[in-house]
Amino acid sequence: MTAPEEERRVQEAVRRHARTRAFTEAEDVITAVLSDPGVREARERVEAAETELGMELCARLQPFQDRYDQAVAEGDVERLAGACAGKHGRWGRICVLPDGHETSLEEPHWGRNSEGRPIAWVGSAPDDW
Repeated sequence: MTAPEEERRVQEAVRRHARTRAFTEAEDVITAVLSDPGVREARERVEAAETELGMELCARLQPFQDRYDQAVAEGDVERLAGACAGKHGRWGRICVLPDGHETSLEEPHWGRNSEGRPIAWVGSAPDDW
């Protein structure tokens, strides 16, 4: 191995180490913040409000859930492609309303949580967040 190749290999190893350390430190900070009693209490209140709103909207929005479930069962990619991209995959939430519902229907995201209960929420996060 030539000196420039060795230097590049060492620099890449240092970058990987620094990136791994930064992610580890960020996870530690996030864990500390999320474990704070005040943050846990706020999260519980938000979840309760989302569940309450989800139940209130259930009678009106359940047909969207039914259509989504049918599209999944039938593998109807076209219908699924028209669904809202809003989701919180980490928490088992997938919005079953049509794409653009926030402006056309003026509804929050709505679907079911990982326990199967109706839930409504504002905002979105990627599956891997």
